Amino acid sequence: QVQLVESGGGLVQPGGSLRLSCAASGSIFNIYAMGWYRHAPGQQRELVATITTGGSTNYADSVKGRFTISNDNNKNTVYLQMNSLKPGDTAVYYCNADVVTTSLRNLKLWGQGTLVTVSS
Repeated sequence: QVQLVESGGGLVQPGGSLRLSCAASGSIFNIYAMGWYRHAPGQQRELVATITTGGSTNYADSVKGRFTISNDNNKNTVYLQMNSLKPGDTAVYYCNADVVTTSLRNLKLWGQGTLVTVSS
């Protein structure tokens, strides 16, 4: 079974930092891209950042200059470094990966979600 496991969420004061991690495991043949979404209560799910295995990145305008996405292809892991956090960043953050399994199935995977709360 292929899965994504997230970690790194928590409570942080405004202006603080957190780093989220998401590791893919299982019978993976290839990963096209990984990324992060977030979902706050009463709002639609928002794409935060994406990165391809080649290192091409994309960010939501709301996080540009504050968040940095990176990957470690050898570990099938993606990170989200979040700096200068604001209360508006409070949400459940979900890792996403577009993968091909060893049985050549194309799958879009989701992590279990990790809660980030920015509050004083």
